[in-house]
Amino acid sequence: MTLEELSGVATAALPLAGFKDHLRLGSGFADDGVQDEVLEAVLRAALAAIEARTGKVLLEREFRWSVTAWRDRDRQPLPLAPVSAVVAVRQVDRNGTQIPVTPTRTVLIPDAQRPVLSAPSGGLPAVPRDGRVEVDLLAGYGPEWSDLPADLAQAVMMLAAHFHEYRSNVGVPGAALPFGVTSLIERYRTVRMFMGGRS
Repeated sequence: MTLEELSGVATAALPLAGFKDHLRLGSGFADDGVQDEVLEAVLRAALAAIEARTGKVLLEREFRWSVTAWRDRDRQPLPLAPVSAVVAVRQVDRNGTQIPVTPTRTVLIPDAQRPVLSAPSGGLPAVPRDGRVEVDLLAGYGPEWSDLPADLAQAVMMLAAHFHEYRSNVGVPGAALPFGVTSLIERYRTVRMFMGGRS
């Protein structure tokens, strides 16, 4: 099972101006943009860290999920949330030949924690021998920063500010997310049970 990001977060979608305000950086100077590259880097790092901790995709983008076996023949929890669309499903045989799956054979069951790919009838598409099934997904709260829940947006800002402040430290013993950030993201974290339960 592999997950590949097909489209990255566009620079225009990042709240660079808002982050400057959050840091209370001065404005109106000739060199206003001199820190933009550093600020963008810490914003991207904070975004990635929050997504990793919560299992949620914040800004909308496309992913390709490849599976070599289904956990359940009729329904399969997806590895990301929230998922707004299943763009395409295809079977890929051992030689790399792709066979598109008819869109009506699968349906997305949205869920804030664990969206599911379901088969209305006849089961999910068979995985070819020594092959895989590829599922292209559109995941994220939306394409704009304003689409994010306010607490997740604030968590990213706070963590980015933390990264910015300590950017010169190459190692912090026992490094962890700041308490305020942890508090903001706690309700979004997914509890996963793999001991036979259908999560």
